[in-house]
Amino acid sequence: MPEHLLHTLAATLLALLCATGAAGPVPDTLAQRAQACTVCHGKQGRAAPDGYYPRLAGKPAGYLYNQLLNFRDGRRDYGLMSELIAPLSDAYLRELADHFAALDLPYPAPQPPTLPPTELARAEVLIRQGDPARRLPACTSCHGERLTGVQPAVPGLLGLSRDYLNGQLGAWRSEQRRAQAPDCMAHISKTLSTTEINAITQYLAGRAVPADAHPAAALPAPASLRCAGMP
Repeated sequence: MPEHLLHTLAATLLALLCATGAAGPVPDTLAQRAQACTVCHGKQGRAAPDGYYPRLAGKPAGYLYNQLLNFRDGRRDYGLMSELIAPLSDAYLRELADHFAALDLPYPAPQPPTLPPTELARAEVLIRQGDPARRLPACTSCHGERLTGVQPAVPGLLGLSRDYLNGQLGAWRSEQRRAQAPDCMAHISKTLSTTEINAITQYLAGRAVPADAHPAAALPAPASLRCAGMP
């Protein structure tokens, strides 16, 4: 972890300890225990302002649970997360996932894109139509027509920063991030060029989250690629 993030984490933990000490006994509730997650992931899991740590609030519980398992079991590699949840049971991780999934909080404003309209238009074609010649499905075929995710296990793509989206696609390309097989996102990220990834993330980060930001209840049709964690 970068040194400045370590200092931020240490200062925040110290502030929490001081605050709880002054206020008396700390209630033993899941919401209270989940505050350990918000040190990095932002107040109530809304995401850190630097874009490095993603939003947890309102994501499908199945997706959050799968990612916690991936960190704990070594498919995703980030030391702080892995060590934090290493001793936790499947049942407890499911409780944490359910807690954050139930939070209904506002999303940040979109990031204005810096690419020309022609590149953003090409990105929108890939997002909404895919590229059958390369076996690239449309993003909407899994993440929903409104790109807000699909229950029970597909996350939304809107309301995320460019840095985070680029970081995750890059991690899949380099195999630093993995999922249980079949890992469809590994295929997708390796098939896309770096130029396409940059255009897609600029397009997504530049779109406002719709008024109804909840994940869709189900996909209207079966996804074109088999992915682990999906029904």
